[in-house]
Amino acid sequence: MQCRRQYRVHSVFLKIHFLYVILKLLELIRKYKYSKGLLLMNQETQGLSKQQIKSRETRAKIFQAAKRILQKQGYEQLSIKNICEEAGVSNGSFYHHFKTKDDLLSYYIEEQPSMDPDLLELPSSAAETKEAIISVYLNYVHYCEELGVEFMANYYTPKNQSLNPLIRTERPYPIVTVHDYLKRVIESGIISPSADLEDITTDIRMIVIGNVFEWCLKSGDADFEGNMRRSLTTYLNGLF
Repeated sequence: MQCRRQYRVHSVFLKIHFLYVILKLLELIRKYKYSKGLLLMNQETQGLSKQQIKSRETRAKIFQAAKRILQKQGYEQLSIKNICEEAGVSNGSFYHHFKTKDDLLSYYIEEQPSMDPDLLELPSSAAETKEAIISVYLNYVHYCEELGVEFMANYYTPKNQSLNPLIRTERPYPIVTVHDYLKRVIESGIISPSADLEDITTDIRMIVIGNVFEWCLKSGDADFEGNMRRSLTTYLNGLF
């Protein structure tokens, strides 16, 4: 009996000790993430004035509010009024940063994620050209994954005019990046595609949208990156 009692006490002690270790590890992870976040924030805001930092924070607050509405209620409920109420900002503050709700979504979803600046240097071959284009969209895949499948599923709707290529702004959208890159490569004589440049960028845009839609349709349970690479590779191989 005494041995059993000692065993139980020892077992309880081990469980408590194990729980303590787990909690300490979680605390260390939390502190690491917090310090890393502060470091990134300091790097991003270094050299900015207080007003510029505040403006960035407000823009981010507005976007996060829009993101929550999209995730929970869908595009139908994504009005400027609802965004402002969710973000706790005035209508004037919203219009100071964005022209419309689609302008807001367009800015964040289509803004080219950070990439290696050397990635899109003039290539030496057709193979390098293809890999550079694919890399742009694999980077975009990762950006979509960061935003989340719920956000993307509600974003890709015909009612969202920020998807309309006819109203593109001067921001570096992935498709604009690829368009300008291909133009340079073609003019340099590195590749001679079998289709017109405008048709190529339109085709690529539709391939990308199709992959995003498939990923959303399967609630994220799809090989998003693999499918994007495979479909773009197949298309580009048929061009040059």
